[in-house]
Amino acid sequence: MWVGCKQSQLGWVPRKGYTSNMDSVRFGRVLGIGTRLAAKTVAAAVDAAVAPNPSPAKNPSAQPAANQPASQPTSRAAAVGGRVAEQTRRKTEQVKRTTQGVKQGGKRFGESVWGPFTKAGRVLWLEFTGVFFGIFAIYGLTEVWRQRSYWRDSPAHHNEHIHLLMGCLMLAVFGYFTFTSFARAQRRNRRG
Repeated sequence: MWVGCKQSQLGWVPRKGYTSNMDSVRFGRVLGIGTRLAAKTVAAAVDAAVAPNPSPAKNPSAQPAANQPASQPTSRAAAVGGRVAEQTRRKTEQVKRTTQGVKQGGKRFGESVWGPFTKAGRVLWLEFTGVFFGIFAIYGLTEVWRQRSYWRDSPAHHNEHIHLLMGCLMLAVFGYFTFTSFARAQRRNRRG
């Protein structure tokens, strides 16, 4: 009648939970011991599987004697271990080849997808800089056109003559940059 109940100051109260009938200390102790024994068993099995054959056959063509049945499972384990090692080596090589293939494929994919965009971006950038330099070249051309009558230097019009020379210099430098930017853009576009 009192199974699954605990005593409190108010009297006997039923316990809650699925472990109400278990002794938690004893359960923990048994669980810990079982886990340790299972781990030791697994470690021993792994050690036995990877250990070399302690008594190799001296004559491989000779038939095993009747009193050597224990060495036969060990040689089977060694054979199985050798096969597993060979399979592992093959799988490792296959994974390496696959990884290299994925890297090369990704690189080729990136080149095929982003290659045209980068080429177009470079051509567009060269054309944009050509237009930018062209704006300054046009400004130099207008200055030359406006100051064209002051080609000859005179003391009365010395400042206008300097403006004309500066306009010529500006036209020459920025005209050169404009021309070379568009020429490079055209060459890069043709390379394609």
